[in-house]
Amino acid sequence: MTEAYFQSQVIMLAKLYGWLVMHIRSVEIRPGVWKTPIQGHPGFPDLVLCHPRGVIFAELKSDKGRLSDMQEVWLRTLADAGCETYVWRPKDLKMISDILAGKI
Repeated sequence: MTEAYFQSQVIMLAKLYGWLVMHIRSVEIRPGVWKTPIQGHPGFPDLVLCHPRGVIFAELKSDKGRLSDMQEVWLRTLADAGCETYVWRPKDLKMISDILAGKI
C-alpha cells in the first residue's frame, strides 16, 4: 500500500467517525521536485485530527518508512506537552479504526 493511499484511508476513517482533519499538501514545483510551503520548523506531523474526545497528531509512514530527526523532535515535543501522538503504518489500520471510533 502506498503512503498516499494509506493516508486517504486514514482520512476517510477519520471523517467517517466525525473527526475534523487537517493535512498540509506538498506541491510539485517542477517535475519530480516536491515542496511543502511552510514557515517554521520542518517535520510537523502529516495529520492533525480533532474531535470532542481530543486532538491527535499522526505521522503516517509506509511499513518500512523511517522518521526523520525533526519528525521525531516534533512528536516527542508534542507528547511531552500532553498531546496524543502516533506513528501509524498500513499494518495498523484496524487499530487506527478502533482509535478513531472511540473503541480504544
